[in-house]
Amino acid sequence: MNTTAFVKEAKYEFLKKLRARSFSLSTLGFPLMFYILFGLLMNQSWGPIRMSTYLLATYGTFGVMGVCLFGFGVSLAVERELGWLELKQATPMPPAAYLVAKLVASLLFCLVLFALMLTLAVAFGHVQLSIIEVLQLAAILIAGAIPFGALGLVLGSVAKANSAPSFIQMFYLPMSFCSGLWIPFQFLPKVVRTVAPFLPPYHLSQLAVAVVRGDHHNGSIEHWEILAAYTLVFLGLATLLYNRDASRKSGLL
Repeated sequence: MNTTAFVKEAKYEFLKKLRARSFSLSTLGFPLMFYILFGLLMNQSWGPIRMSTYLLATYGTFGVMGVCLFGFGVSLAVERELGWLELKQATPMPPAAYLVAKLVASLLFCLVLFALMLTLAVAFGHVQLSIIEVLQLAAILIAGAIPFGALGLVLGSVAKANSAPSFIQMFYLPMSFCSGLWIPFQFLPKVVRTVAPFLPPYHLSQLAVAVVRGDHHNGSIEHWEILAAYTLVFLGLATLLYNRDASRKSGLL
């Protein structure tokens, strides 16, 4: 395997996202702004933990979810419509390098976002987590972001380039609210709490909240199994859409 192609593709994908201010400022800025407003400025005790600690887990989930949805979805929609995807497929580059690069770049952005949010939480929110808990939370958020990258592939395969951001928002914001990422899950209306377990952000947020609460008996294996199942389903849908699109284009030749 030519690892050089994978490394270079990932490097340039990350730099492209970093230089695209509409992507970097929105995916990093919005979660941080919401956390400052609701996690820091309105920081109160809620049960055994403070809101700044609880919302570090849920807004962390909100942030990595957005990075992967937009990092995969919008860029795929644009590159597909402009013909860049076909051009890359025609080069000697390994086929998997395209997706691996987007995954690596998105996960690096997730790591940057978590580091910034954690810095704010510790400096201004009086959040106290051990090194082990910080590492656990970072690992959960980054690994748990993968299903949303797969969902981004599905959305990017059907969205038009000019409408991709708003199209993805139609899934991103309702799923975030209904999964209890903005306000504690217990405060949501009953009908929303009934829907939440069917949404992937809910399961990632429950894993993250368990870390900051020190709860290690919350059925974490079940949450991971559901996230893995969503990943496989989304990848399967993305593959079907890709094959359909390729067949349609070959029929026009």
